[in-house]
Amino acid sequence: MIDVVICDDHAVLRRGIRDTLAEATDIRVRAEAGGYTELREVLRTPPCAVLLLDINMPGRNGLEVLGSVRESYPDIKVLMVSMYPEDQYALRCLKAGAHGYANKSGDPMQLIEAVRVVHAGRKFLTPEVAQMLADSLTQPTPEAPHAALSEREMQTLQKIATGKRLTDIAEELMLSPKTVSVYRARVLEKLQLSNNAELTVYAIRNNLV
Repeated sequence: MIDVVICDDHAVLRRGIRDTLAEATDIRVRAEAGGYTELREVLRTPPCAVLLLDINMPGRNGLEVLGSVRESYPDIKVLMVSMYPEDQYALRCLKAGAHGYANKSGDPMQLIEAVRVVHAGRKFLTPEVAQMLADSLTQPTPEAPHAALSEREMQTLQKIATGKRLTDIAEELMLSPKTVSVYRARVLEKLQLSNNAELTVYAIRNNLV
């Protein structure tokens, strides 16, 4: 039996994933978590075999949580799940140590297959991600400017682009407004932009929001 934990801040999506996995007789959802704080509590009990981890969560995002889980629980296989298209985050997740990347809006049977594949110790790659990986190895292309952003900087960019104020962003990320201002300044510098309006246009053009 493959014990699975689901970490996603949307209860409806967690239920959808749980119902999908219930179709498999060899997979059991042992627990759910709505964020990093809950996940830490869940993982204090005997750890699961596979963790399904959402990318976009309040506070610490999925990629940051991925790093913490890999450090504290190296035996857990982490499968990233997201609504984002593969070309935005899949390779980034794999490079960060994830065992696979699955799109929430994809074929439900693919999610079951993904859990089985990563549990067996292999990487789960959709055909699209496999092709992207092959292309990145054989035909390196210049990275987009936002590829140089840290995870916190990327979060700041995305939240600004959705119209949130710095104080709101600081509360969601559990940071001080001053720290968020520093991240904003770094984003502007790295992307060579001047203000929030330009940040928003950049994020939309690059499908970051």
